[in-house]
Amino acid sequence: MNSGHDLGGMHGLGPINPEPQDEEPVFHADWERKAFSLTLATALLGRWNIDMGRHSRERQHPARYLMNTYYENWLTGTEVLLKESGLVTAEEMATGKPQGPAPNSLHVPGPDEALNAVKAGGPADIDAPVQAQYAVGDAVRVKNFHPKGHTRAPRYTRGRVGVIQRLHGIHVYPDTHTPDVTEGYPLYSVRFEGDELWGPDGDAKSSVYADLWEPYLEPA
Repeated sequence: MNSGHDLGGMHGLGPINPEPQDEEPVFHADWERKAFSLTLATALLGRWNIDMGRHSRERQHPARYLMNTYYENWLTGTEVLLKESGLVTAEEMATGKPQGPAPNSLHVPGPDEALNAVKAGGPADIDAPVQAQYAVGDAVRVKNFHPKGHTRAPRYTRGRVGVIQRLHGIHVYPDTHTPDVTEGYPLYSVRFEGDELWGPDGDAKSSVYADLWEPYLEPA
């Protein structure tokens, strides 16, 4: 979807002033540590996945998304998913008190199971019998599409022409990914020249590499 999270190429947001990597703490406050832990712990219940989690943050009002800090957006998305999945009611969220017992069908992993799941991670590359349509050096255009759901195709690349630089293999397609649906498509690194993306105001000597799934692309 097109919303406040997709800011590439937009004006008026001011300079980026990142903290130096060797100085930035992992968490700036203890509540951020707890928000991170809560997001991981609830995800282990199996009712949603990483792509649904991203979309839950994207669906905020753009002004709220931009006002929030990084982990405030994580916490907001987790609250949305807990309510939409029926695990928590709005009243329970507001009061902090349960209205009834947890569903019998809910599997809550213990500490060891949870730790092993986190250590194992969630690889996005999969073994699927899919043939790549494009090869390194092929010119491709990103389709001009504007889905209301989740997508990993940056808005500023849509309708633009780039060149395939690398095939990463077959990866889980984020646009349709749910606990019950796992589609795999080729994932490419595509190079875009600066003036192709930004027109005469772009730097012809610069380039941007974007990882894009095959359904986003068409021959140029």
